[in-house]
Amino acid sequence: MTKIRMNTELRNKLFNKIKHTFENEDTQEREAYLQSRETVDHHYKYASELAKLVVERAYPPEDVATLRTFKNKYGSPCDVVAKDKCFYFAHNEGVDDEGEPTETKSHFDFGLFGNLNGSEYSSDEGKKFAVAYFREDLKAMDCNPDIYAQQSENKDNPHKTKHVEECMKALGCSNSGSYSRSEDIGIAKTFNAPYYLDVIGTSYCRSRAIACTKQEYEHFEAWRTAKGNLVSKHQTWIDSIVKQCNQLKIGLKAYRYLSEGIELATELGIELDEAELIRTNSTGLTIYNPSNLASMIKGMKNKQSANTREAKILARKQYEESIN
Repeated sequence: MTKIRMNTELRNKLFNKIKHTFENEDTQEREAYLQSRETVDHHYKYASELAKLVVERAYPPEDVATLRTFKNKYGSPCDVVAKDKCFYFAHNEGVDDEGEPTETKSHFDFGLFGNLNGSEYSSDEGKKFAVAYFREDLKAMDCNPDIYAQQSENKDNPHKTKHVEECMKALGCSNSGSYSRSEDIGIAKTFNAPYYLDVIGTSYCRSRAIACTKQEYEHFEAWRTAKGNLVSKHQTWIDSIVKQCNQLKIGLKAYRYLSEGIELATELGIELDEAELIRTNSTGLTIYNPSNLASMIKGMKNKQSANTREAKILARKQYEESIN
């Protein structure tokens, strides 16, 4: 059989199949990413339980119930209880250089898109955590959860913006700059729901720092650090895949025949079916070797039936003879 020449479509097919294998290999980078996600779950559970303890210590449930009773009785003037999932926690167990007590405080947002640097406003860091945490879910929805990691060295561009917006929409991001993100839907809403707690006071959370101990504060910091570590491990893992894929592109571009690409995959321990690769192209047309292509073209011709011109003349002669 004649060797099948490589073309752009075959290169893309080979690239995507090999890349898929790269993404599912049990590498140290992938294991570190998966482990960091499990660590996030552990920290989320402990930190959220601790937050409930600290918040209810500041706003006792019985006081919350009383205020709700007053609201039902007197209406909006007593509407001072709200639910929130982000809080300023503060402790004053530290001292400055002169031995004077100092206050240490920061904003901790338990929401899916919560900032990782202590700000109450959304940022790309919170979104990076969200896509890293729900990577498989986003993949299943034909989104690219690796876009931030793949574009880490590039400024904002249409390609990056397109994929980020698709991911945020799939996750249910409200696209609001508000710290509360009360309008999140779908995955984000479900993720956020367990972390809402009752607080007293309708002003922004920055004006109601909730007292905690230094040890409690350190636990909240450890939880937020775990979220940042997931982003970092995701970046490291995707960096390793990008490096491999860059070399893969160079090699495939240099190959003239499909057999060379198949050989490369085999050397990488990847079994590929050549017939499957060449069976269809993007338009759904069948790609054949020369012999099969010739057969296909012949089958498409409008062939003359047995009733050719010569046969018609002979039939006419026979008819005339029969009547004479």
